Amino acid sequence: MKAVYLVLFAWAVVGVGAKAWPADSEVLRPRVPVDQIESARAVTNPFPVTPEMREKGKALFEGKAFCRACHGADGKGLGMDLDYSTFKGPLPRNFTDKLWQQARTDGELFWILKNGSPGTDMAPFIPLVLTEEEAWQVLMYVRSFDGR
Repeated sequence: MKAVYLVLFAWAVVGVGAKAWPADSEVLRPRVPVDQIESARAVTNPFPVTPEMREKGKALFEGKAFCRACHGADGKGLGMDLDYSTFKGPLPRNFTDKLWQQARTDGELFWILKNGSPGTDMAPFIPLVLTEEEAWQVLMYVRSFDGR
């Protein structure tokens, strides 16, 4: 019965042809602590954004970094085969949300990959799973979900 509720929940949120989760204050709230946000925002991607770098990022997103497991292949934050009742805090980010994409800087996203996302199940990935260069490649791919 729990699986049925999960399917209904996902259908209600994503819907057929729905664009994204609704943007609200929780979605737009930064995950970087207030005392570190300015320094995080000052960090910029040192690598050129190229189709080759994005392809590497996509391969990492779907493989080694296992981002797809939680954020889904389509980046909407609804990975398959997840028991959302076990998640601590908010659900995984919906990378297709244009307001969220505009609100977050690359430096903030890099900070999250390096430190995890406080109050969520998002753990640190640098250097345990990804090198810094690989993290930037993943972020290039994440940015592609809004058409960049």
